[in-house]
Amino acid sequence: MEFNPNNNIIKLCMQGMGFEEKGKVEEASKLFLQAWSEGTNDFEKFIAAYYVARHHQNVTDKLKWLETALQLALKINNPSVNGALSGLYSNIAKCYEDLNDAGNARKNYELVNSVTGKPSDNGPFYHGTRADLKVGDLLTTGSMSNYKSDLIMNHIYFTALVNGAGLAAALAKGDGPERVYIVEPTGSFENDPNVTDKKFPGNPTRSYRSQAPLKIVGEVTDWVRQTPEQIQHWREKLANVKGDIIN
Repeated sequence: MEFNPNNNIIKLCMQGMGFEEKGKVEEASKLFLQAWSEGTNDFEKFIAAYYVARHHQNVTDKLKWLETALQLALKINNPSVNGALSGLYSNIAKCYEDLNDAGNARKNYELVNSVTGKPSDNGPFYHGTRADLKVGDLLTTGSMSNYKSDLIMNHIYFTALVNGAGLAAALAKGDGPERVYIVEPTGSFENDPNVTDKKFPGNPTRSYRSQAPLKIVGEVTDWVRQTPEQIQHWREKLANVKGDIIN
């Protein structure tokens, strides 16, 4: 299971979010329900249920959809969705509070703490760049951001999705060829807060960061490469992103 921005359900949810930003709540709700009805697997259903839930004003209905999303996430049991569990338990607890069910509210608040912690992803992990590196080299902090020219990065970023690393390589600064290296964290790492629970619940792109060096252990040459038009689209999209990078 790999997050794909070209997936039909993801596209529908993105369109729904676009309507949300314009204040067109009814149109957004219809698209999220369409995504639910057209979802063909647990991951697509999970994403759709998450967005359907937040459009319900009725607490009972909201709770039903949140619990549907939770059960799907628990069934999937994958690093891409596990990051959403904390938020789901918290929102479910708030619903129970609104329903004056203190016991279930307390139970779900306790579950928040049980799923909060370091990611459990075992990789393999990848880092996309245009730098010419070799096995044994270390990637360290202190490089300039690919997305903000005046920002020195305090973390090294990587992903468990080879195609995501390939996109990062395509967007990286420099004139060298796109390179995707297999990397090994030498210390602890965390979910990338710039993407986790932002547009989509959890960490569907399995993006991480660490202050410890990443060791180059290999290189891959086979990933889905973006067309020049797609690269330009991503550059324009990133240029229009509002807000600061969490560094």
